[in-house]
Amino acid sequence: MSHLHADKSKLVARIRRLKGQLDAVERSLEAEADCGDTLQLLASIRGALNGLTTELIETHIRNHVSDPDKDPDEDRAKGARQLISVLKTYMK
Repeated sequence: MSHLHADKSKLVARIRRLKGQLDAVERSLEAEADCGDTLQLLASIRGALNGLTTELIETHIRNHVSDPDKDPDEDRAKGARQLISVLKTYMK
């Protein structure tokens, strides 16, 4: 995935933030914190993971299927745009 090398440091930083969030859940459970607070931590992890997943899938579509900004085939470009749009809506 050579196209990911350009964003490697950004992606690694996101993974490190996710690790930190998971550590916070572990500490919360060990400290027997309020379940609502722990659930909120989990919800934020889910959102962060969905955001990362969406970014990686969109990058994959643009690099291996069709880049709607560059594809000369308008039907394929339209399909790629629609797929990216649905993905972003679904992963919210």
